[in-house]
Amino acid sequence: MNKKNDTDASRDRRTSAEFDWLGFVIRLAATLVLVLATYNPSGWSFAHWLKNGFSNSSLGPEHFVVGVIILIGWVILLTATYRSMGTLGLVLEALLFGGLVWLLIDFGALDIDSVSEFTWVILIILSVMLAIGLSWSHVWRRLTGQFEVDDD
Repeated sequence: MNKKNDTDASRDRRTSAEFDWLGFVIRLAATLVLVLATYNPSGWSFAHWLKNGFSNSSLGPEHFVVGVIILIGWVILLTATYRSMGTLGLVLEALLFGGLVWLLIDFGALDIDSVSEFTWVILIILSVMLAIGLSWSHVWRRLTGQFEVDDD
């Protein structure tokens, strides 16, 4: 019986030790890729490619396939983020980041002079929020020792 408890304890330690800053950076990189591939002000994004396809009457199956892949990525990210944080968590996260942007602008550390600059800030914040949402179950486990289990 003691051996079983030792095995469970080592598995719990291993599970909580699996998440670290590198794990968060990987999640952040993945969310940045998806968010910025979907749209960004530089003109190199799926939204721009799709717009050009419409205006040139050159839409094809490649647009459809890439669009479905991007949609799958968004569904995964949004579902995981919503399930781990819930409505209240997402609202609090948005308020926190909105307040931080406001504070940085007020201190003069962030100067948003154009719509393009503001769009970049919003896209980066969205990526960070999604990365936090993907990581939140791990953070919650470390803070409280409780596992979040989806009963669906």
